[in-house]
Amino acid sequence: MNAKELLKKYGKPENFINRDLSWIEFNKRVLEEALNPEVPLLEKVKFISIFCSNLDEFYMIRIAGIKEQIAVNVEEPGIDGLTPIEQLKKVEKALKPLLKILDSYWMYEIIPALKEHNIKIMSFDEFNEEEKAKLTEYFKKEIYPVLTPLAFDPGRPFPYISNLSLSIAILIQKPNGENHFARVKVPSILQRLLQIDHILEPHKTLGTNGNISATYIWLGDLIKDNLNLLFPGMEIVEAHRFRITRDTDIEIQEDEADDLLSVIEENIKQRRFGSVVRLEVGHPMPDFMLNTLIENLQITKDDVHMTDGPLGLSDVMHLYKIPMHQLKEKPYYPIIPTVFDEEEDIFSLIRQKDIMLHHPYHSFAPVIDFIKKAAVDPDVLAIKQTLYRVGTDSPIVKCLIEAAEMGKQVAVLVELKARFDEQNNIYWARELEKVGVHVVYGLVGLKTHAKMTLVVRKESDGVKRYVHLSTGNYNATTAKLYTDIGLFTSDDAICSDVSDIFNYLTGYSKQKEYKKLIVSPINMREKIIDLINNEIENALASKPAKIIMKLNSLVDPAIIAALYEASNSGVEVKLIVRGVCSLIPGVPGLSENIEVRSIVGRFLEHSRLFYFFNDGNENIYLSSADMMQRNLDRRVEIAFPIEDPKLKAELIRTVIKVSLKDNVKARILQPDGSYKFIEVKENVKKINSQEWMMNHTLKSLGRNSQKIFENK
Repeated sequence: MNAKELLKKYGKPENFINRDLSWIEFNKRVLEEALNPEVPLLEKVKFISIFCSNLDEFYMIRIAGIKEQIAVNVEEPGIDGLTPIEQLKKVEKALKPLLKILDSYWMYEIIPALKEHNIKIMSFDEFNEEEKAKLTEYFKKEIYPVLTPLAFDPGRPFPYISNLSLSIAILIQKPNGENHFARVKVPSILQRLLQIDHILEPHKTLGTNGNISATYIWLGDLIKDNLNLLFPGMEIVEAHRFRITRDTDIEIQEDEADDLLSVIEENIKQRRFGSVVRLEVGHPMPDFMLNTLIENLQITKDDVHMTDGPLGLSDVMHLYKIPMHQLKEKPYYPIIPTVFDEEEDIFSLIRQKDIMLHHPYHSFAPVIDFIKKAAVDPDVLAIKQTLYRVGTDSPIVKCLIEAAEMGKQVAVLVELKARFDEQNNIYWARELEKVGVHVVYGLVGLKTHAKMTLVVRKESDGVKRYVHLSTGNYNATTAKLYTDIGLFTSDDAICSDVSDIFNYLTGYSKQKEYKKLIVSPINMREKIIDLINNEIENALASKPAKIIMKLNSLVDPAIIAALYEASNSGVEVKLIVRGVCSLIPGVPGLSENIEVRSIVGRFLEHSRLFYFFNDGNENIYLSSADMMQRNLDRRVEIAFPIEDPKLKAELIRTVIKVSLKDNVKARILQPDGSYKFIEVKENVKKINSQEWMMNHTLKSLGRNSQKIFENK
């Protein structure tokens, strides 16, 4: 069946989970890691920060989009049957209990637990008079000069309030009895959690491990308790914290843009002025003050979120930097596979066989080394690469600059539309252009999300091509935090396909067929459905049939419908979906042969893998794409095959089988959209797939692996 036929058969609202409600379930799993008693304390703090940071982005993008639909009276329901208004109500209802849990957990569990380990987060009132005097003196010298009190009266308009900024709303009374509203912004250039040991005890050091102690105060609290210095001669009647979230989703009229770089830069500036989609206020803020904010921010009471805890807990990631290793997971240092010990020439290695890297278990260094060697090798003629999220201090870009300076042909597609990385990518695009790199900014209407590097080299038997393909970004920092899989190969067909895609990206091309790669928006949905249909045919012919897909998100209705058809045809379907999943598993007559699990753990599961049993001739593809409409229709993505039998066996043994055996960090999706941990019986071995992978990778080094691990 094709996509149209599948949607006609299965495209009913009751067959789909709303993607935003599914996302909330994902972020709930992140919060559960913070609540897990077996997770070390500072790791709990990290997960709290991630939960809050995720939520900020959710409001800036998804909720902003829903509210835009409501504003222009969109009433048409989505594939799940919910209208925008219904979605918003259900989302807010689902979030409230999670936020209540978070506030209580932070105040009554995390704060006391930190205190037990000599990490104190104190309020101004908890200090004695001598300590208060020292803090006030510090405030006068270091903080007061940075602050700008902003009045609001007939002569001075309501001040602009930037996205995610923390502010203090103040009611001031003049000596003549007149009341006025004022606002003070908590400067984002200063650390929100201010460590004050050096202020209270100038000669005290932080110490190491066991003898560490650290005292903090929220910067906003210190400002709030010294407002009299900002408004001399006035009475501070009321002062309350608030924080706003704005719509930051950039809309670009690319077809009207002569210079995409300039348009993106302008849109980044305009992002600051997006409409307000959320107002967070510290409880209790009096009605008159709240109404002043509501009226001037042009929002409604439904946009207001009251909280008893601190605002903007994403900032607590700062605490994770405290060097108390006993409060963190045992450190893991990525290894370089022994294959790279065989000889120094990386091109010779790749000529002999395909090489696979699994980050962060394997080091990202060979990827950097590949590009570095290409940059300085006199026989290399050209380097072509796609860059999506490269990071602030990119060794990859520095290698590309060096290659251009050495006279090589270097072509780079820098995706300027990589959300929240636009400014960084603009910087690197300009640095590359300065040295003569051919920089392309992407295709009109499409984001380039594929991860590809092509090296063209002159050798004794003619010109040879080498490629690196990956499920994740060319980012050395995230390669230590995200699970991704990359492949080095010199396979002629794959190299030819990659060359053709680069020609499509930098020039003009209407190519529709590729030898081995699956490419979106050209043929990925069609090819994936073909592979699913092949399993269906095998099942109907009474042959074993199995599909395993590992993804970040599964939302595309046609792919979901194809998986329903597979289930009803007797195909065994196992899905490992970290985040959003709109498919409903375990429903008789619809999806009884489908199991969906999510793994949320120490590392962010980010690799995408598609496995098809294919009557014993197993097909495995790795990909940069999730099964979402945006990836299949509005992005340049690739899926590349793993054909080497040893690499294929390694993926089946590790990524696939171990992920499906995880009974520690895996949760199973229920038909009602909720997730449940796997119940582990007493005699059953506990398996944490990420820990298993760390140990497995270390063992691959040989007997001395643990010694290497400890010495690092």
